[in-house]
Amino acid sequence: MGSHDTADDRSARSTRRTFLSASAAATAATVAVPLLAGPAAAGDAAPPAGPGHRIRPQAPDHELRELLRQVDQERIEATVRRLAAFGTRHTLSSQDDPVRGIGAARDWIHERMTAYAAASGGRMTVELQSYVQEPAPRIPTATRITNVVATLRGDTAPNRTYVVTGHYDSRASDVADAVGDAPGADDDASGVAVVLELARLMATRRTAATVVFAAVAGEEQGLYGSTHLARQLKAAGADIQGMFSNDIVGSSTADDGTRDPRTLRLFAEGVPTAETPAEATVRQSVGGENDSPSRQLARFVTDVADNDATGMRVRVIYRRDRYLRGSDHIPFLREGWPAGRFTEPHEDFAHQHQDVRVVDGRQYGDLPEFCDFAYIARVARVNGAALWSLARAPGTPRGAVIVTTNLTNDTTLRWQRGDEPDLAGYEVVWRETTAADWQRVIDVGDVTEATVDLSKDNVFFGVRAVGRDGLRSLAFPKPGS
Repeated sequence: MGSHDTADDRSARSTRRTFLSASAAATAATVAVPLLAGPAAAGDAAPPAGPGHRIRPQAPDHELRELLRQVDQERIEATVRRLAAFGTRHTLSSQDDPVRGIGAARDWIHERMTAYAAASGGRMTVELQSYVQEPAPRIPTATRITNVVATLRGDTAPNRTYVVTGHYDSRASDVADAVGDAPGADDDASGVAVVLELARLMATRRTAATVVFAAVAGEEQGLYGSTHLARQLKAAGADIQGMFSNDIVGSSTADDGTRDPRTLRLFAEGVPTAETPAEATVRQSVGGENDSPSRQLARFVTDVADNDATGMRVRVIYRRDRYLRGSDHIPFLREGWPAGRFTEPHEDFAHQHQDVRVVDGRQYGDLPEFCDFAYIARVARVNGAALWSLARAPGTPRGAVIVTTNLTNDTTLRWQRGDEPDLAGYEVVWRETTAADWQRVIDVGDVTEATVDLSKDNVFFGVRAVGRDGLRSLAFPKPGS
């Protein structure tokens, strides 16, 4: 997102000025920023009048465009077909049969991840992350659950971590059927294909932060693998600043035959799953239902990945997930981390959770023939644009708060300075309370406090970090100090 002064901005500039008081780590400074009064907004189409410049999407640079150009549709198709060919990948299926069952799929994924890691110069490591799940819902006997996890260590901020998953287990009509065919092409070989392709492409590239690529198991039985992954990351003290689950991202065709090959849904919760009673009290007092960390993550995705380089429109859905369904982002939400679920625009339920069969001339079952491999490649580009931009930019500002101790008609924001070596400064962003996305941005420099001549009662604010190369972080507001 740039801060360019447009012709409309210049023509509407008023003489009123907004004073931004700011303090850096070692010095204090006062910055004067003009109030740019644009034309009256018509919905979200035009920004409102007020301080700052109209916000612009963060355009992909040459390096990102090259990464996205290298997404290989044929590799993605080969991955989906290979996983479907294991017959079933049910969590309770064979773990030692070399050609059929979840064990064979696990070993094949591990082999692919290991091959990609070999090209990373030691920066990517691969592990089989296993534990024994004792009898539980949908797990009748003690069962080994194994995630295949590739970790690409960041160069300068290795503890800051972003996670992308697809689940490699599958199911038939009966969730307890561990032997019948369950090819699971769309649900969820498609998501695993996205994860593997991004691991391949990013293994040879350097990032500031760490990226975890995980093929998780046990999703269909109750999110067991992703729950274990989240707990392991929590125990390791990882700073998870964003997580994406790719679950059912393989088809652009709805059950009525209509196609929407250029739209990808992103489910993002409002009120945080892990919200504390104290946080709920603040939210109920001043609002913020649409400003959860996951909603900020979704705004970031549309900012960097809804463009010509991905060929996709990202449709954000203001829900944690679909009705009666859930995916592998939920365990991360339970830990208090920003997370969202990517899924295709319209689903065909004849090709999900169905035995392979023909009824009245209609083919049921989750078969590769119903996947759109060009669509999956574009989904990979959306994920790639988001992960690359997050992992290369500075981290989300820490301790960002809106000061609410005084009754004033201006707004003071404070935050902690990050320690990234490429950190250039910060921007304050704001929007009308009825707007879905940030509308204006104010460049405040390398400071840790800013006061804007605009009432916090009337708009929503956020703070985001800016790197020397122009890459921005998520914006993060917290209504209280």
